[in-house]
Amino acid sequence: MTQIAQPEIKNLAEVGEDIGLAEGKALVANFRAANPEAVPGYYIGRNILDQILNQPGCVGINFRKCLAENGEEHLVYTGVDADGKDIISFTSVTANGEMVKENGIVADRTIIWWDIFL
Repeated sequence: MTQIAQPEIKNLAEVGEDIGLAEGKALVANFRAANPEAVPGYYIGRNILDQILNQPGCVGINFRKCLAENGEEHLVYTGVDADGKDIISFTSVTANGEMVKENGIVADRTIIWWDIFL
């Protein structure tokens, strides 16, 4: 498998930008023209995104393509810390002042989004 060189990123929280409607439409159209049978997109609700982003030290979300049990493409997504590591666990303090280790959120259950919105 060919490894793609990753650009050096100094602040992961700053990755991503508004590209505008015209460029967004063009990019979506290019993908659909080149991949007419591919899943065109996914929908994820705000609640799970907020839960992931509210984990201690979370600066972004990593999305990975996967196959569900029924063979459908989906996404598995996790919070990412400033070092680019998946947040798979973290320490929190209970109301009694006890430190406990908690599992990070590893999410799925997206909805495949077929509607053409752009």
